[in-house]
This record gives sequence, C-alpha cells and structure tokens, in this order.
Amino acid sequence: MKIIKFFSLLIVLLFTPKVIGQEFKLGKVSIAELEQKKHPKDSSAAAAILYKKGKTRIEFDVNSGFVSVTEVETRIKIYKKEGYKWANQSVWYHNESDFKEKVAFSDAVTYNLVDGKIEKIKLKSDGVFDEAVDKFRGQKKITMPNVKEGSVIEFSYIIRSPSARVIKEWGFQTSIPVNYSEFVTYIPEYYVFNARQKGYVFPKITRVKNTRTIVFTSKERGGINNPLTSFTSDKLNYTETQTTYVAVDFPAMKDEAYVNNIDNYSSSIQHELSMTKFPQAEMKMYSVDWNAVVKTIYEYQDFGPELNKSGYFEEDLRKKLEGKNTIDEKILVVLDHVKTNVKWNDYFGYNCDNGVKKAYKEKTGNIADINLMLTAMLRYAGLTANPVLVSTRANGISIFPNRTAFNYVIAAVETPNGKILLDASDKFSTPNVLPLRTLNWSGRLIRKDGSSEEVDLMPQKTSNDIVFMSYSIDAEGKVTGKTRRQCTDYNAMITRENINGLKEEEYLEKLENRNNKIEISEYSRTNEKELLLPTMETYSFTGNNLCEVIGGKIYVSPMLFFTNEQNPFKQDVREYPVDFGFPFMDKYSITLQIPEGFTAEVLPAPSIINMEDNLGSFKFIIAATENMLQINIQHQINEAIVSTEQYEMLKEYYKGMIAKETEKIVLKRI
Repeated sequence: MKIIKFFSLLIVLLFTPKVIGQEFKLGKVSIAELEQKKHPKDSSAAAAILYKKGKTRIEFDVNSGFVSVTEVETRIKIYKKEGYKWANQSVWYHNESDFKEKVAFSDAVTYNLVDGKIEKIKLKSDGVFDEAVDKFRGQKKITMPNVKEGSVIEFSYIIRSPSARVIKEWGFQTSIPVNYSEFVTYIPEYYVFNARQKGYVFPKITRVKNTRTIVFTSKERGGINNPLTSFTSDKLNYTETQTTYVAVDFPAMKDEAYVNNIDNYSSSIQHELSMTKFPQAEMKMYSVDWNAVVKTIYEYQDFGPELNKSGYFEEDLRKKLEGKNTIDEKILVVLDHVKTNVKWNDYFGYNCDNGVKKAYKEKTGNIADINLMLTAMLRYAGLTANPVLVSTRANGISIFPNRTAFNYVIAAVETPNGKILLDASDKFSTPNVLPLRTLNWSGRLIRKDGSSEEVDLMPQKTSNDIVFMSYSIDAEGKVTGKTRRQCTDYNAMITRENINGLKEEEYLEKLENRNNKIEISEYSRTNEKELLLPTMETYSFTGNNLCEVIGGKIYVSPMLFFTNEQNPFKQDVREYPVDFGFPFMDKYSITLQIPEGFTAEVLPAPSIINMEDNLGSFKFIIAATENMLQINIQHQINEAIVSTEQYEMLKEYYKGMIAKETEKIVLKRI
C-alpha cells in the first residue's frame, strides 16, 4: 500500500550529534515569564511549553529486580483563554491484574503576577482525579487552580512500573510551541531496546556510558556457639547507557485540511524491548510481530471465547433467517438484528465489558460486545466471518506491534468477491460503509486458528453527491429555484447523521443559514431510514443574496450556494498525506433561466482538468440555448488518501477548479 510505504518513511533510526542541555528547575518561575504577552516565535499560540524534562531509569529493586521509573517535570505558559485547556493534564498507566503501574503528581503550582509580585497557588487534592480508561488502563488527571491569561503552571509526576520492559513514548511536539524538551533514558547493558522516531523534526542526541553497582546484602543467623547474626555484601558492576534527546524551539503542530490524526506526524520517540542478555543466561528475544500480538488477543477470555457463545440468540435469529439463502440477504438480516437489539454505550475496546450474552440481554454494550456478537451470529448463519482489530483515527497508528495499538473491533465476511466489512455499533452503517472513526488505513483480521492478515479499511467505492438544480433570476437579482440532492454510501451516512435528532424546522434553519440566507419551502426527503438507498432531499428556494446587480448587469456564480470558494490546500509544502476518508464524486446538473430582456454577455469557458494516475478529474461544461443556460459540473477524487508526493498536483487541481466555479456569468440587458 502507498500509505504503508509513506508511513515507513517516518520511522527513522536515531543519530547521535552532541548537544548541551539547559538548566531548568521547578519553582524558579521568573517575572519575565509571567509578563510575556505572546510567544516570541508564534504570536498565534494560545500557550507554550516552556520546558518539559523527563527521564526513564531502569533500576534495580531488591524485591522486584529491575523495574522502570519515569520522572517528568513540566512548565507551561498560558497566553490566551484558548490555552486554558492546558490546565488539565492527564497521564495514562497500565492497570492490569498482573501489571499495575502507579502514577503520582507533585509540585503542581499555578503562578500569576499580582501587583507586580508572584502569587503561587498549589494544587489541592480536589483537583486530582483517577479514572479507568478501559480494562487495561487507568488515567490520573489534574486540574490546575486559578488559571488565567498570563499564568504559568508547572507540575511533576512519577510513573513506577513493575517491569523493566516499559519505556513510554515521549512526544517532542504538540499543538503548541515547545521551547525546550528533554528526555533521558538510563538502560542497563542487560536490556536492548529498539528506538525509533516518527515525525519531521528530530531532537539532538548524546550517549554516554556509566558504571553502576548493585549491592546484594545477605544475612546469616548465628549458631549455638556464635549467636550473632552476620551480614555479607556482594557487588555487581554493570554498564548503563545514558541517552539524552533534546528538542529546542520545536514548532506547534498545525492542523491542516484533511488530516486524519495530527499525532501520527508529530515528533516523538518510541522504544521497544528487543532482547535481554543477563550474565550466565541465554539471550531472550522480545520483539514480536503482528501475528503474535493478535494470537494473544484472540486467546483472551473476553475475546475469542465470546465468539463461541451462541445459545442466547439462536432462537431469535433462526426465525429471521428463514428463507434467506444468499450471502447478502443473511448479512443484512444479522446486521439489522444486532443494531435493533443492542445499542452502543459509547465505550471503545476490543475486549468485551459485559460479555455478549449479558449485552444481548440488557440491550447495551461496548464495541467488542456488539461486534463480536455480530461475528458470532454471522458464523451461525453459515458465513465465513471473523473479527478485525482496528485502531480508530483518534487512537492513531502504532509503529510497533503491540496489543495497545488497537482499541476497536469490527466484523468481516469473506465472500468470493472479497471481504465485506461490518460494524453494528452505528445505526447508519451498511455493508462496507463503516463509521468514519474506523477508516484508519488498515486493520488486522484474526481467524479461528490464530492466523491473521492485514485488511485495508479505506473505501474503494465512490460515494456520490448528485445535485439537480434549476433557477431563474429576475431583473432585480432575486433568485427563485428548485433543488434535488441525492447522496450515496458515505455521503448518505453523513447526511443521515446531520439530520438525526433534529426537528425539521431546526434542520432547515441551519440549511438556510449555511446557504447564503436562502428561504426554503416545499421541503421533502425520502429514504431517511432505508439505509441501502440513496438519501434524497427536494426543496424550493428563494434568495436575495445569491447574485449581484451592478450597473444594470447581473453577475452570478452558476452553482450559487454550492460553489466551492476557497482552496483548502494553502500550504506551499504538505508534510502529511491528504485524507479524504473515501473516494467521492460531486456532480451538478444546473439549468439557469435568463430573465426576460437580458442576454448572456460573458460565459465561463468549458474546462476539463485531469490529474495524473487517475487521481481525479474536474469537468465544467456550459451551453446556451435562447433564454436558458445548461451547466454540468463534475468533481471526482478517486483515492481516499493522497500522498505528499501528489500534493502539489492536488493543490493546483483545486486552484483551477475553484477558479472556474467562482467565475461569474454576466447577463446584460438587450
């Protein structure tokens, strides 16, 4: 896949030029920092990380052996109200029965400048929270007190892990500027980690070797002749590698148009344990592949065994499957049955919370409860169905194979014509039309025997948005017309989501305001609940702001309120792929009636723009017949994801398309 090839470019082995770290200390906030009104290198910044220092040390504990301890301290400047959210901080931690980490915040203080003096307000216990993220992770959170524009906040925390195998990812970039970020690892010679970085800007790195000593103390009770207890000590020297990563003045990550998850492209360092090599012991390899990860997941009690449960639904489903013989018929019956009977409780996860049987009985469950149940029912219907592990867009893409890379599961049915992907958690989803949150490059299908394969999640089929519009203009520039809009697949799903839960009056008010304050009448829509059919909206409209009358001439954009007026691609260089989510075609068939006593003085010339590699095309055709103009416009993008190498071509394509769409028709009096 192009995307996998692209992402592999982000994974870079680290280099080792020397850098000298700077001195920062908690509690040493200056008046100059508090007086600063804006960031010196990014005046738009709502906040900035003045410094962030962290170190992960693998150290020896007499009771547990080698463990991992991470210490972090941070200072943040708040410039604007939009930066108040940085007063809320959270740290996630492992919270499994056999692997529990501990997180503790300290030294959390808000600083403000009051009458020229520094005011310190310490975080109290009511600003500290602990909550469960899922079955495997918890989250410690703090909310800093008395934060306002100009505040500086600082805090520190420690994460204690019972294992030496864990070095958490360290991010050097975020949505605000980072003045200084430093991360140090201390790794004994017995552990070998693979260190890989993603992003486009890289920290400076130094490495030094340190000598460390472990002292083992033992005691021996005395005997009858010598009752005193004796103590003996043994020493073990080992070499520790200290690696320091320093980032200075890293810019904020700016969200660009059509980016799936900006964190996928932010500078960070990740470590994966590759092997251990202890004295007088064989080397042990730890790096695993995706097959090993998913096999482990399949064997979890709240995953694989849940797929084997069927007694709770058999009687209900058997009746609905009667007379259904084709694959498509069976899929639709099962998908509808799950969506009708079990509602999503808004919790993600590939592990069941309630278990499929309880979720079916109580009619609610998390993603795994619903979609593992769906998979089991599809198998009961005689279909070749398997779960597919997914990482949602918000969860991002993982560099290393690991079980936390996934946070979601869907179902796949294998057919002679390919795989059909299904998700019963979304009321508007249909076969191969998944919720947008799941369209994140690729997932991992697991079969009963534990084998797995990569599954492309990105849609291949084009979603259409087809508009038929006819309108007339009077001599004063008032526009009166009718519109019929038809949407398929993902465009239909988005339309249904937009109208869901809204009263018709509310929806029409939004539609009118969005479309240059038009007035809508005779509104109707069909197929709102017939999910396999295109959505259809029809309405009449009038508008006084849809064209201009200047010097007796009428100037009008032929597409009226459907005109694309701005190029979303403004950057000279695009660092991230363009993610449209799905291929699409926007098509407009427009009839314009020229007012009596007028004629067309200027008409936009026909235009065709084709991108290379069949990436997309734009067509603009206009024809005049007596007092009518017929305009046909088509804008089509054939790939869900466009690589950075194709960005310049895409940018120029949109530039040409928008120039043509915004070109005016000029009508003059005869």
